Amino acid sequence: MHDDQHLLPSETASLPELPNDRAVVLIVDDTPDNLALLSDTLNDAGYAVLVALDGQSALQRLARVTPDVVLLDALMPGMDGFETCKLIKADPRNRHLPVIFMTALTESEHVVHGFRVGGIDYVPKPVKPSEVVARIAAHVQRSRQQRHMDAALEIGMRAALIAAEDGTIRWQSELARERLPRYAAESAPGDGLPELLPELLPELLPELLHQWLMRWVEAGCDLQASFDTVSGRVRQSVRVIGRAEHGDWLIVLEEFDDASQTDSLAGRFSLTSREAEVLLWLSRGKTNRDISDILGMAPRTVNKHLEHVFSKLSVETRSAAAAVAMRCLTQQQK
Repeated sequence: MHDDQHLLPSETASLPELPNDRAVVLIVDDTPDNLALLSDTLNDAGYAVLVALDGQSALQRLARVTPDVVLLDALMPGMDGFETCKLIKADPRNRHLPVIFMTALTESEHVVHGFRVGGIDYVPKPVKPSEVVARIAAHVQRSRQQRHMDAALEIGMRAALIAAEDGTIRWQSELARERLPRYAAESAPGDGLPELLPELLPELLPELLHQWLMRWVEAGCDLQASFDTVSGRVRQSVRVIGRAEHGDWLIVLEEFDDASQTDSLAGRFSLTSREAEVLLWLSRGKTNRDISDILGMAPRTVNKHLEHVFSKLSVETRSAAAAVAMRCLTQQQK
């Protein structure tokens, strides 16, 4: 085994850096030769591998990282595989974690016992590497799809999607599928963003969203976790909720009708529609560059509108204009 890709039982202080683009398999077996064979086989098949020599070590690893599948020896000294599986499944975080038993006990009662404690499949010993790889591939795919759906449902958002850092969409709700093309359409000709064919949209993030996500990730997730565009009078907001799993991000697409607030500001202070829109975004803490990007106008045009806004509101600073706008909008909501 290669020390930089496997976690040995003595290494309790830290976990290895797991690659974002590979599924993770935790192998639990008390026989080092079996661990070596399975680890090398799975590494060659493109998986990242963690190992444990006993059930207690396996539980310690699962407390710190969630793999895509667990390959579990049924017969081990001390805590056997059946008891280990029961404890794994007692944690709600592992309810959809596939556990595949490896066992020489092929009598029906042992197989049934494995299923009863939460196992999803079994492979007979001595294991055939090609069979193990095939079983793992099938269960990893099903498990990831289930976790994607669960993650979106748990946040209570309908227009949700899960995307990898390369722009691949892992999962998306029907409402997200409906809204995504609008973000591709917002990429104006000549702005350097390549247009995507409509048939690619269900599989890839529009370039506008992908570039923003990559900037956010590359900055260590320290930038704002959302950005806004405006189509007509509808504000389209994109927010990163967090990680769906290792290497994938949970994203929510929201749409808001800001027309009533814009109308309120325009009527109260005798502003044009554009001036009211600029003031609205100013009150939300946006910079001139932000407002320029959101409303699709040149920065100098934003400055010109702000000059008129300051004059009509009888204020001299951005903070004073924002305060006046917020008071107006707060009164509107009462």
